Amino acid sequence: MSIIEQAARRLEELRRSGIEVPERAAVAAGLKRRSEESIPEQAARRLEDARVTTPGALDRQPPAVHEIRPPRPGAGTKSKQVEIDLARLGAMGYLTPEKPRAQIADEFRVVKRPLLMNVMGKSAAPVDRANLVMVTSSLPGEGKTFVTVNLAISIAAELDKTVLLVDADVSRPSVLSRLGLAPSPGLLDVLSDPSVELSDVLLRTNIDGLTVLPAGKPRGQATELLASDGMARLLDEMATRYADRVLIFDAPPLLPSTESRVLATHMGQVVVVVEAERTAQKSVMQAMATLESCPVVMPLLNKASRSEVGFYYGYYGPVEG
Repeated sequence: MSIIEQAARRLEELRRSGIEVPERAAVAAGLKRRSEESIPEQAARRLEDARVTTPGALDRQPPAVHEIRPPRPGAGTKSKQVEIDLARLGAMGYLTPEKPRAQIADEFRVVKRPLLMNVMGKSAAPVDRANLVMVTSSLPGEGKTFVTVNLAISIAAELDKTVLLVDADVSRPSVLSRLGLAPSPGLLDVLSDPSVELSDVLLRTNIDGLTVLPAGKPRGQATELLASDGMARLLDEMATRYADRVLIFDAPPLLPSTESRVLATHMGQVVVVVEAERTAQKSVMQAMATLESCPVVMPLLNKASRSEVGFYYGYYGPVEG
């Protein structure tokens, strides 16, 4: 670029900033006369001309549009926005924000309260990593995913909490299908591919405060990936990045698989779903024995029948004995 072109560009920039400059003809003549000056001399002269033409103009603060501000937390992330069909979700018996006083909403308020007390450090004894909550069961079909999704939605309704719902049932993922969402990359992709970042696979939903991390593409070494140092680092990152975030993991059943036992070693709290009148006591005891190293293990009775309320899917209460 010639010296004249450089000067013309600079003068145009001054005009856009609101600084008055001489007419084009005069500028062109002046540039021709000064073309033999050195570049530093020309630059100094142009700045002096600007000060003379509009005194104090260069001392003013730059326009607000040019200000550089620190990014807001979470701003600029690559997370994808998805829409959950709330009417469909409600028709399937799940908790939805549109019905905050529904019976199921009240039930999950009871379920989540002791978990949140531990998260906030208000329990009798401090619980390390209390914001990492795993939901599992002894055997398949006891309703653990139903509990996980409802628990996540219920906690997301808290005024000072956000939720990351993680589909950690990597062999048989079902969280996305329950929410009516299409398959998407997720946890296993982050663990197996260094080029995939966590923000690439998170799904921000239309339920305030609820983000979903899918299981991702199935892999033969899923158990090894969950037990890897990479998984431990990822959990540390997810648990500490946001102080108000609670992570809810939908994990596989304890007895037929090993993934949940590995995952449980990283958790602060574990909820074990027990199906009333179906799961044998022996199975429950065996499942509980695999969680002896976990700080907090809370059994939750699902599909219970009580004479005063009748029988319905989704009644929750403590396991007796």
